[in-house]
Amino acid sequence: MSSTPQIIQLPNTLSSTPLREVLDGLSKPTGQRTLPTILLYDECGLRLYDDITTKAPEYYLFAAEEQILCDDAPEIIRLMHGGGPVRNGEILLELGAGALRKTSHLLRAAAEISPRELTPAVTYLALDLEKRELDRTLSLMSSSDLGPQLEGRVRIGGLCGTYDDGIAYSTYSTDYEETPPIHFLFLGSSIGNFTRPGASDFLRSLPLRPWISTSESSETPFGDTLLLGLDHDNRPELIERAYNDPAGHTRKFIMNGLAGVRRAFEEAGMSKEVISAFEEDQWDYQEAYNTVEKRHEGRYLSLSRKSITLEGQTVVIEAGEAVHIEYSYKYSEAAAQSLFNDSNLKPLHRWTSANGLYSLWLLHRPSFSFPITLNIPTVEQKAEIQMEPFSIRAKPQFSTIPTLEEWEEMWKLWDTVTLGMIPPGMMMQKPIDLRHKCLFYLGHIPTFLDIHLSRLLQEPNTEPDHFKYIFERGIDPHVDDPTQCHPHSEVPEADDEWPSLESILSFRDRVRIRLKSVYGKLDSGELSTKGIFEKKAMRVLWMTYEHEAFHVETLLYMLLQKAGDSDGTRPPPGVPIPDWLALSRRWSRRLQEEKQLDSRVVLGPADVWLGHDDSEERDMDATLPEGVQHEFGWDNEHPKRKVHVGKFTVERRPVTNGEYYNFWTGQNLKTMPASWVKRDANVMVCTLFGPVSLSVAADWPLMASYEELDSFARAKGGRIPTEAELRLFMDDQNSRGIVNGYNNAGWGYQRWWPEPSSLGTPERNEAPHNGGVWEWTSTVMDHHEGYKSSVLYPGYSSDFFDGIHHVVLGGSFATIPRLAQRRSLRNFYQRNYPYAWIGARIAYDK
Repeated sequence: MSSTPQIIQLPNTLSSTPLREVLDGLSKPTGQRTLPTILLYDECGLRLYDDITTKAPEYYLFAAEEQILCDDAPEIIRLMHGGGPVRNGEILLELGAGALRKTSHLLRAAAEISPRELTPAVTYLALDLEKRELDRTLSLMSSSDLGPQLEGRVRIGGLCGTYDDGIAYSTYSTDYEETPPIHFLFLGSSIGNFTRPGASDFLRSLPLRPWISTSESSETPFGDTLLLGLDHDNRPELIERAYNDPAGHTRKFIMNGLAGVRRAFEEAGMSKEVISAFEEDQWDYQEAYNTVEKRHEGRYLSLSRKSITLEGQTVVIEAGEAVHIEYSYKYSEAAAQSLFNDSNLKPLHRWTSANGLYSLWLLHRPSFSFPITLNIPTVEQKAEIQMEPFSIRAKPQFSTIPTLEEWEEMWKLWDTVTLGMIPPGMMMQKPIDLRHKCLFYLGHIPTFLDIHLSRLLQEPNTEPDHFKYIFERGIDPHVDDPTQCHPHSEVPEADDEWPSLESILSFRDRVRIRLKSVYGKLDSGELSTKGIFEKKAMRVLWMTYEHEAFHVETLLYMLLQKAGDSDGTRPPPGVPIPDWLALSRRWSRRLQEEKQLDSRVVLGPADVWLGHDDSEERDMDATLPEGVQHEFGWDNEHPKRKVHVGKFTVERRPVTNGEYYNFWTGQNLKTMPASWVKRDANVMVCTLFGPVSLSVAADWPLMASYEELDSFARAKGGRIPTEAELRLFMDDQNSRGIVNGYNNAGWGYQRWWPEPSSLGTPERNEAPHNGGVWEWTSTVMDHHEGYKSSVLYPGYSSDFFDGIHHVVLGGSFATIPRLAQRRSLRNFYQRNYPYAWIGARIAYDK
C-alpha cells in the first residue's frame, strides 16, 4: 500500500496508573498479592508473545483460531454484514494489535466484498498499548503481499491506548446515518484475562448498537458486531501444557513482566533495593489450572525473603510466596451462555475449530433481551444434585414478579411484532380464520391489563372505557365447528367500525404509564394502606405480564401464515437475517457428532411430581415474609401432586419435518401441516423470514396438530407420551447437563426459528434440547385433584375442559424464559389445531 498507516495517540482515560496498580497489588496481604497483567504487554512482551504463537505448538489457542479464520473468514465477514453490502465508512476495530497471520484472513475477505474506491469503504484500526510495536505490525501488514489486495478497499490505521481508551474513541452517535457500523474484533481469548464479572462488564461497555432495518424497504438489516474468541474448558493437562511449553517461551513472556515492575519503580525514583527485589533471578514462574474456577493461573514465585518499603510501609514477601500476574478463564458452554446473557449479547453464529478446542462467536446487541437463568450449581450444590437431581432446578429462578425492566423489554418485543412486522394493509386481516383480525391484539393486550388494574385498585378504567367491550377477551373456537366457542368479546363486523390504530396506541401508552405507577405504589406501601393485599397485587402484575408474553407468541404463529407473501408479514425488524447455508453446515456437523449417542431412553417405573403449590386463596395474607420468593402459576398448575408412571421407552428426538415428509408422501396424504407451504410444487417450511427448502429444515422438529403427529406415532408402532411421562423425560434430559433447562433451543428469541434437536454433549456438560418447540402430550386438559378455578381469571382453564384440548409442555423459541423455565407450566391446545409451534416425540410401551 502506498500510504503509511496513521497511528492516533488516544487520550488516557485510566483512573489509575500501572505504578498505582503495582503498589496496590503488592500491599495486599500475604497470599493475595497481585501484579497487573498489563505489565506483560510492553514492546518486548508483544514480541515474546509472537514467539509463543509461532514456536510453541503446545499453545493450541492461536493455531485453533487461525484455522477457523483461514477456513471461514469469507463466511464470517458475510455474516458480519448480514449478507448485505459493505456500508461506506464502516470500521473494523481490533482490540489488540492482531497478529498479521490471523487478521490478514479477515481483511482479505473484507476487501473482496468492499467496492474499490478512491476512499476505501472500510477502515481497519488496530488498538494496542505500544506505539512502536503497533507501527511495526501495521507497516509489515501494509508492505506485505496483503497490501495490494487492500489498496482502495480497506484503509489501515492504528490506535495507541488501552481498551478503555479505544472504547471511548469508538463511542459515537447512536444514529447509523451519522456513524456507520463498527465491528469489534476481540480475538485470542483475551477476554479470559478478565474475571468473569469483569468480562461481562467490559463486553457490556462496548458501544454496540442494535441492528436496524427499514420495514418499508427491502434493505438487508445491518448493525454493529463483536467477533469474540473463547477458549473452551478443555482438559487440565492440555491447558497447563499450553501455558508452560517445554521450550520455555511462555516462561520468558511471563518473566519479562518483571521488567515492567522495575521500570515503574525506576521512573518513580524508588531505591535500588526495591528495584533489585524484582530482578528475574529473584523469582520463578509458577502455573496451574484451577479446576474449580475453570481458569489458568500464572504467578511469580518468590525465591527468597524480601523486605521492601513501599510508600512508607514495610512489605515482606516470604520465600515461596506466590504473586499473581495473569488469569486465563476458560469457557464451557454454560459459562459462554452466561457471559452473553450478562453482557446483553446474542450470538449470530459460532465457528468451532476442527479439533473442538476453541470457538469464535459473532455477537450482536439485541433490541430487547430475555436472559435465560442458567442456575449453575455451586461446588457445594453439586453433591445435592447427585442426591436429588432436580432439587436445585426446581427452585424459583426469577423474581416473584416481573421487574419494570422486564416489562420494558416485553413492550419492546410487542412493538417490534405489532408495528414492525404487520404492514398497515394487514391490520384488518385474519392470518388465521379461527382468530381475530391483527388489530384486535393491539387493543386486547392493554385492555386486559387495564381491566385487571382497575379491579385491583377499585378505580375506573382508562378511557376510552368502551374498549373493554371490544378487546377484553379473544376467541378459541372449535376447529371443526367454529360456531362453538367459549365466552368472548363481541367485536365490530365492518372494518370502519373498529377503533383507529392511533387511538389504540394512545390508549396503550396511558395504560403502560398506569402500570408503572402501580409498582411505585407497591414499593411505597400505598396499596397496603388502602387495604389492597400485597400478594394479590403481585399476582395481578405477574398474570398480566405472562398473559402478554403468551399473546406475542400467539400473534407470531398467526403471522407465520403470511410470512413470505409480497404484501404479507415482514421479517422481524432489526433481526439479522439467518444465513441458512452457514447454519445448515453447523447443524450437519453437530448431528454427525451425535450419531454415536443413544437415540432412545428407557424410563420408569417412577413417581413424578407435577405442578407446584400456589393457592390463590393465600393471596389474602397481607405480605410475603421478608426475603421470601414465591412462584406464581396459572390455576391448572396448582397443587403439587404425584403421578405414577410405568416403564416406557421414548425417542430422545422429536418427530422431524423430514421424517413426516416421507410418511406424508408414502401415505399419499392430502393435507399438509400448517407449518408447510408449497412453492412451485416443492414443499417448503415456513419461517418468519419466508419459506425455506425442506433440505434446510428436514431435521427441524415438525410443528403440527396432535392428530397429525399421533397418526405418525401410531404408524411407527408408538404413541404420544402422557404429561407425566413427558415431564419425567424432560427431567431426565435436564439432569444430563447444566447448560440448558431441557428444551432450551432459543427461548426468549435467542433465535426466531427452530433448529435440529440436540442429544447434548456429555463431555461439555451440555444438556439436550428439542429444537425449540412446545410438545404435545396425550393427556386431555381436565380437572385434577385439588384444582380450583382462578378468582382473577375464572375461565382461564375451566373453559377448555371440553375433552378436545390436550396439555402441552416446554416452550418454543418464542417463549420467554420466565415461562419456559417454570417446571410446573402447562399450556393447552385443541388436538386438531394445526398452527401453534408444537411438536411431539414417540413413546413405546416396552
